[in-house]
Amino acid sequence: MTDDSRLHKELTAAGIAFDQVEHEAVFTVLESSAVERLVPGAHTKNLFLKDAGGQFYLVTVLAEKQVDLGALRHMVGAGRFSFGSADEMIELLGITPGSVTPLAVLNDARGRVQLVLDEVLAAQPRVNVHPLRNTATLGLSGLNLVRLLVRWRHAPLIVPVPNKAPAPEQSQN
Repeated sequence: MTDDSRLHKELTAAGIAFDQVEHEAVFTVLESSAVERLVPGAHTKNLFLKDAGGQFYLVTVLAEKQVDLGALRHMVGAGRFSFGSADEMIELLGITPGSVTPLAVLNDARGRVQLVLDEVLAAQPRVNVHPLRNTATLGLSGLNLVRLLVRWRHAPLIVPVPNKAPAPEQSQN
């Protein structure tokens, strides 16, 4: 069974309405801006992180958000964050960089990844995420995303993910 059919089967079994749009592969938030113009709703960015104690986190926020990792780690009770490796991502979530999505916790049977969802997304009527690959965008409501994650025993920490403070402007004398 392909990842799409397995994922679609899970969504259907949970009674979750969704739609999916196929497009060229996108690997970064910048590259996905063309998709954002074509697909309505809240677009996402995902950070695959590991803390100093070895706990993994998948943080999902609005695409344009600049996350303050220091403030976030205190908020969720984590040690100092670093980015998880591509090998760890493949091992734990079954996806490769560029395809990161909160839906990948479907592949985390051992429950090693803690999902952190920005509270802004949980309330959106439409949240756009990758369906385990970066050549499509799947849309569903924020409430249904949370319901699905809970169903998969990956209840997200829903928090107001903090923005980085803007860098102070340098005075030019």
